[in-house]
Amino acid sequence: MSRRLARFALSLYRWGGVALYPIVGPYLALRVAKGKEERSRRRERYGFASVDRPAGPLVWFHAASVGETNAVLPLIKEVRRRGIAVLLTTGTITSAKIVRDRLGNDVIHQYVPLDLKPAISRFLEYWHPDLAIMAESEIWPMTILELSKRHIPQVLVNGRISDRSFPRWKRRMSIADAIFENFALVIAQSELDAERFRTLGALPVMVSGNLKVDTDGPPADAAVLKAYLDQIKGRRTWAAISTFEGEEAAAGNVHRVLKERTPGLLTIIVPRHPERSDAIADMLTARGLNVARRTLNDPLTPETDIFLGDTIGEMGLYLRMTEIAFVGRSLFAEGGQNPLEPAMLGCAILSGGNVQNFREAYQQLARNGSAKMVRDVEMLAKGVHYLLSNDEMRKQMIEAGQETVQEMRGALRATVKGLEPYINPLTVKARLHPRQTS
Repeated sequence: MSRRLARFALSLYRWGGVALYPIVGPYLALRVAKGKEERSRRRERYGFASVDRPAGPLVWFHAASVGETNAVLPLIKEVRRRGIAVLLTTGTITSAKIVRDRLGNDVIHQYVPLDLKPAISRFLEYWHPDLAIMAESEIWPMTILELSKRHIPQVLVNGRISDRSFPRWKRRMSIADAIFENFALVIAQSELDAERFRTLGALPVMVSGNLKVDTDGPPADAAVLKAYLDQIKGRRTWAAISTFEGEEAAAGNVHRVLKERTPGLLTIIVPRHPERSDAIADMLTARGLNVARRTLNDPLTPETDIFLGDTIGEMGLYLRMTEIAFVGRSLFAEGGQNPLEPAMLGCAILSGGNVQNFREAYQQLARNGSAKMVRDVEMLAKGVHYLLSNDEMRKQMIEAGQETVQEMRGALRATVKGLEPYINPLTVKARLHPRQTS
């Protein structure tokens, strides 16, 4: 497709909405998933604001879900420290709860509008952001085009392009170029991501490292943690976190295999999507395992086999209850999940091999001896047993993980430096016109 034709197709999409969907496929899909929105706030998806816009400069941050939200929290706090108002959009109930718990009233939260012209236009006409900052891989053509039409600078931070997405974009280079050229700046996680963005037409591109490394470890309620630790009373534990379908059954099988070798073993399972917890609990119970659920405030008795962490925003609690963590979406699903949080909170890390979305983090953790990869459930069971039985090796892996995290820090400083040409003028404007609520 020629560049001129690509621009024509994008203009049709701008005015006609869904006509371009068959061409660009999943990139133009609607950002509403069943079970991931609040009914009372559904109008926000169509660009209708539910709160007043504050006076003065405003930066719009968008983070799709929990991982992206956690990654940009320190950056948001830096912008707020300068007196600039922040509008933060997310796409899921889970991420909305994270915003509420971690930022409170310090930012304005809205659900992200659909990537369709009426919704985006309504949203932008109301909020009039001075700068738009998107996190990681949020590439939505209508949003990008409408921001560009209004001459609103847009920056992609902590940017990454997955192994699956990159060839799809390359097959449509003209469209990719017509979209990516609208970014005023792309700040990529790695040199590989940066090169991919440049190939697709983004300029300028700089590398910051991964913002997730510069976040604090997820918090935990001290009283709740103490209560559970008192109930465990020194039992051996391990956790399977951010699990996807099939990985909970694998964790249950590992528990059954190791229970005889490790009397009193407690397995903690934290599914990535808590709405699946009823089915997970039924599956584990049918296999003869005694399941306690966090949402039901079930006590952890000596008979408890599985502690099902079926809550939102309590990863810090579960990771502080163990020193061994298998990180999911890596054995029976693809992409992997964030291994940095367990490393920060003192866990030796196990993972399947499908970790493309966190390749660089895993490479550094594995290189330093803090993460080990497993091929299948049998190898996972052997890995968990080895770490349960070898205190010295487990301690070495934990220390190596915490040292690796310290070595990887610096992405926040680099990102702020890259954003200074866009943020500094807003800082001056905010000081000249102190924020008021209209």
